[in-house]
Amino acid sequence: MTAENVPDTRDAWPELQPLENWQDTCSTVHMWTQIAGKIRLTLSPHINHCWGSTLYVASRGLTTSPVPYGSFTFAIDFDFVEHRLLITTSSGEQRAFPLGPMTVAEFYRKIMRALDELDIHVRILARPVEMEVAIPFEKDTQHASYDADAVNRFWRALVQADRVLKEFRAGFIGKASPVHFFWGAFDLAATRFSGRTAPKHPGGAPNVAAWVMEEAYSHEVSSAGFWAGTGLGEAAFYAYAYPAPPGFDSYPVQPQAAYFHEKLGEFILPYEAVRTAEQPDRTLFSFLQTTYDAAATLAHWDRAALERHSPPPAP
Repeated sequence: MTAENVPDTRDAWPELQPLENWQDTCSTVHMWTQIAGKIRLTLSPHINHCWGSTLYVASRGLTTSPVPYGSFTFAIDFDFVEHRLLITTSSGEQRAFPLGPMTVAEFYRKIMRALDELDIHVRILARPVEMEVAIPFEKDTQHASYDADAVNRFWRALVQADRVLKEFRAGFIGKASPVHFFWGAFDLAATRFSGRTAPKHPGGAPNVAAWVMEEAYSHEVSSAGFWAGTGLGEAAFYAYAYPAPPGFDSYPVQPQAAYFHEKLGEFILPYEAVRTAEQPDRTLFSFLQTTYDAAATLAHWDRAALERHSPPPAP
């Protein structure tokens, strides 16, 4: 699919609450997803760039997808429609509890108790990553908010972003990540690789081991995604390159609402600019394509070998 033939889906993009209205809820749910993600991380095989630890956008919320445990699997699902946490196993058992205002400490106790009841015993490094202040989960009584409407709206925005990012990913036949939700930064992301190694990453993410960042950026990337906007002030799409080639920050990207954020070192497109556009999918697709063009053109990627230039044959 190209920007020219993306369908009009304007009514599908939800209006989000201003971040300042639900920042406490966002921070609380962020910590909850870190707990679920760390459970998957601990029990799953290590896949390059930590891809084996992410969450995924699902039809009712976010999911770990199946996690191996001995001879069976289990999945942890955040249901943002009925607002509950559900754990299901391949042996047919399940546990669930409601999602509502509760501390991170209480959520941690509930999910670990539910796993124990399912005979799933796991110990995680029980403190958050990518946070300046990393309160251990069992002691975190600071984060305890849950605005169900705000969470549901954000998840519905993730559904739309996930859909368009998957269409964009389909045009690349080189190494590319899945479209997945990183619980560390609470963002949806998709990454393309040139195939060339990159300079050693300097690290610097708070409460993250240097080797994690070094492996994540071991090769040249062009990455794009969506997040709630913590640190920015509003929900937005982003795009960056590592290493950023000379001239990247001044490359003419689309749409007009996009801009380069000097402090973050990446291009930004406010979610509201997409939602209110005449054709939101086309608007977002143009941002994804032109920011990728900036990285691939300026860094001299072998685009003829990496990009799909015609649709695949019918099955």
